[in-house]
Amino acid sequence: MEMDIIDVKEKPPLDSTPLTLVIGKFDGVHKGHQLILQVAREKMDSSQETLAVMGFSDQPLWVLRQDEAYEKKITPDRDKFTLLKQYGVGRYYRVAFTKEYAATTAEAFVKEHLAQLQVKRIVIGEGFRFGKGASSSTDALIRLCTERNIEVVVVPLVKINGTPISSTKIRGLLKEGLMEAAQSLLGRPFTVTGIVVHGQKMGRKLGFPTINMGEMEAFVEPKPGVYLGVVGIYKDGVITDYRDVLISAGYRPSVNGQGYLIEAHILNYSGDLYDQTVSVSFLRYLREEIKFTNLDDLIEQMEQDRIQAEQLLATD
Repeated sequence: MEMDIIDVKEKPPLDSTPLTLVIGKFDGVHKGHQLILQVAREKMDSSQETLAVMGFSDQPLWVLRQDEAYEKKITPDRDKFTLLKQYGVGRYYRVAFTKEYAATTAEAFVKEHLAQLQVKRIVIGEGFRFGKGASSSTDALIRLCTERNIEVVVVPLVKINGTPISSTKIRGLLKEGLMEAAQSLLGRPFTVTGIVVHGQKMGRKLGFPTINMGEMEAFVEPKPGVYLGVVGIYKDGVITDYRDVLISAGYRPSVNGQGYLIEAHILNYSGDLYDQTVSVSFLRYLREEIKFTNLDDLIEQMEQDRIQAEQLLATD
């Protein structure tokens, strides 16, 4: 299934396609988002309707407040679009969120922006806010949409241990290296996708060849350290092979690394993956990033990491 991606700078382009429209940032496409998409699919009453999502190009708290905690995404667009397609989304409106757009009133959003589209129903999560200063609630949306004969469906929040699942919570877990907890909220491991590029080949020289991730969109960076994970190897646009990996995420202080980098050592594998698309999934934090005074100590620790990973995975 293909998904149309429509970039919106001001108002959506005029379109007569019948839509069930989901509105939200969908950063992470976590279990709460998944429920909203499920309900939206169930509410569609015609095979002629298209399930559409309207989201923002950037997190509003980054655009409006320059809050660095929201500068990067849990799920970059490439990965988010892949997930949304899997949930049956046929169209994505990527709204360029700017300070000017943030000044759009609730009334203008419904009567001018949504009026460009043939919206049959809108599906949103409980607690949805919109309009200038996020000053309008679901009640306002229902009132404005009722005037235009648009049904509004409000989906209850999904909670874990009484606490609503949120992208903000997931960001915090990733920054602490709590991958199992993040996975319980996401409904899948935290994953980043990129192209395998040539690096300094330091790992190969040390006896631990790694794949280096390039051509990646900005993403929330997990706590620096070594992780147990899985790499998915793409062929013709789909993952056809999974391999267990040790992931080094961070600044590589022992080899004077520059900038945050993700490298993955594939266990018991000797193939060439250069220029191939791969997805690296983080499963478990093993240890913090250490600056070793010599390469022999680094090699010894890497060997211990491999032994621990194989024991955890029961890998031959």
